[in-house]
Amino acid sequence: MFYWLMKYVVIGPVIKAVFRPWMVGRRNIPTEGAAILASNHLSFSDSIFLPLMIDRRMAFLAKSDYFTGKGIKGWATRMFFTATGQLPIDRSGGKASEASLNTGLGVLGRGELLGIYPEGTRSPDGTLYRGRTGIARMALEARVPVVPVVMVDTGAVMPIGQRLPRVGRVGIVIGEPLDFSRFEGMEGDRYVLRSVTDEIMVALQRLGEQRYEDVYASTVKDRLATAQAAKAPTSRH
Repeated sequence: MFYWLMKYVVIGPVIKAVFRPWMVGRRNIPTEGAAILASNHLSFSDSIFLPLMIDRRMAFLAKSDYFTGKGIKGWATRMFFTATGQLPIDRSGGKASEASLNTGLGVLGRGELLGIYPEGTRSPDGTLYRGRTGIARMALEARVPVVPVVMVDTGAVMPIGQRLPRVGRVGIVIGEPLDFSRFEGMEGDRYVLRSVTDEIMVALQRLGEQRYEDVYASTVKDRLATAQAAKAPTSRH
């Protein structure tokens, strides 16, 4: 109830009036049953616009830091993410990654839509980067289709590091569902998982015509951080 109230009464109408989002390919989203919506990731706002523009309820896996803030700001952030269907996950790896996988499988097991960013993090420069294989494992274990989604101009509206959005139009392009039933029972094969993930990334690249680089976005971010640290002036005593 809280989700629908925020979507159609409190948050949704305001966001639609200000940013006038458009969508192409709405018919490609299944009207019933579980599916994974695999999206490129340009901005924090991707997780707001996509759930807002589709008729069915969906959930995103969001880093747990968004749910642990203190004070009024922390409470407001927590309420906002809960209202927009975000589920807290720990991205530290190991057992935390397994727990994240199980959380996603729980959503799919209920016959719902699950939003995933295969790159694992926001693109630092608008390039589409290599996908993580967790999405493939979920798709094969849950036996669900994967729907490619391309967010358009969300990075311009709310770039990384900017607290308040700029006013501008954003768009969403929904591609045709990808069927991986031919790999049923092979979710334990890492070569299959890589092949499925790469197929998803190819579909995203063709749909959005983004420049693609076969390296993880997190690796690029680490390189940029290292380069920035090297350029920073050092204090002298």
